[in-house]
Amino acid sequence: MERSPEAGSRPLVAGWRRRPVAIPEDADDPTIIKASGRVRLPDHIAWSGPETDYDLDDSAQRAYVYEQVLREGTDDDVRRFIDVDELVALWPRLYLPPWVSEAWARWLRERRGLELAC
Repeated sequence: MERSPEAGSRPLVAGWRRRPVAIPEDADDPTIIKASGRVRLPDHIAWSGPETDYDLDDSAQRAYVYEQVLREGTDDDVRRFIDVDELVALWPRLYLPPWVSEAWARWLRERRGLELAC
């Protein structure tokens, strides 16, 4: 692992590369009510830039929200914002880091028997 020049300093590789991908076992539970309409992402997801409202009825904005939540969100965020059927429909349009898309593709293969490209 690369280290900065100072002895005992933190690794240069960011911690987010080691953070587990949030995929709660009940992500596809139909009884969990999902966010709809206009939403604002929590600060731990949308941590840079100004606060922004997103319209989940707009497919481009919905795809952007899904990308952000899948990258930065917690299990609770996934439960709130990610509709798994919609995730599958949006999959070809999403730009995700490989470790995120691979984790979700594995989960969807195990849960739904789907083979999605990463």
